[in-house]
Amino acid sequence: MLQFCANLSLLFTEVPLSDRFAAAKQAGFSAVEIQFPYSLPAKQIQSILEEQQLKLVLFNVAADDLMQGGEGLASVPKKRDAFKYAIEQAASYADYLQPHAINVLAGRCFDVKKTPFYLDTFQENLTFATEAFASIGVKTVFEAINTHDMPHCLIHSGMQLLDILQQLNQATLAMQYDVYHAHRMAEDFSLFIQQHIEKIGHIQFADSPGRGQPGTGEIDFVHLFSILDASIYTGWLGAEYKPKELTENSLTWLPK
Repeated sequence: MLQFCANLSLLFTEVPLSDRFAAAKQAGFSAVEIQFPYSLPAKQIQSILEEQQLKLVLFNVAADDLMQGGEGLASVPKKRDAFKYAIEQAASYADYLQPHAINVLAGRCFDVKKTPFYLDTFQENLTFATEAFASIGVKTVFEAINTHDMPHCLIHSGMQLLDILQQLNQATLAMQYDVYHAHRMAEDFSLFIQQHIEKIGHIQFADSPGRGQPGTGEIDFVHLFSILDASIYTGWLGAEYKPKELTENSLTWLPK
C-alpha cells in the first residue's frame, strides 16, 4: 500500500508553518516533510509531531542562497566550512525529529568551466554528509532538479544520480526521485523507476508542467501509482506541489 506524506513547505500555506501539521493530519496524512524546518526550533517541531501523531519523513540540509537564485552550498568549493556547519545543524534537528532521510541539494554552477570542480566538491560533501547522518541512523538522499525551474542546476538527470551513486558506493546513500523534475527534463520516469527502484530512497511528485496537484498537467498518476504499488518500494511519496486552489480542495487524488 502506498504511503503519502504532505510537503509542508508547499501545502497548507494558507496557515503558518506551525499550524500546517494539524492541517495535514486533519486532511488524512500520517506523515509530513519540510524543505527547510529551521525557522522553527527542533524541540517545538518534535512537540507538534507528537501532539498530532505525525512522522517527519524528510527535510533538506540548509542551502544558503539557492532558493534566492544563488549557487547554494553543497557544491561550492569556497563554502566547504559553511556546508559542514549546515550538516551539524541538520544532524542536531535529526536528533530530535528522527527523519527517515535528509536531502542534500547540489545547487548551481554558473560557470561551465568550473563544473568539474563543483561536481568534485559535491561528491566530497555528499560523502561527508552521508557518513555524518549514518552515524545517527539517518539515510542521506540527493536529487536532480530540472533546469527550467532552476537554470544551471548541477544535478539535473537521473543518469547523473546513478553515476554519483555508483562512484560513492555508500550503503546509506540513495536517490530522491522527483517525478515532476524528471518529466520537465523529458525523462521516461516510469521506465527509470522500474529499472532503478531499489536505488531510490524517497519519491516526490507534482503534475507537470505547472507543478500543480495531480490532474492539472500531463502526468498519468493512475499509471504512476500503479507502477509504484506493484514495485518493491516501501518508502514514502511526498506530495510536493503548488495547489491551484486551497490545499484542502486540491486533495481529490489522495486515497482516503
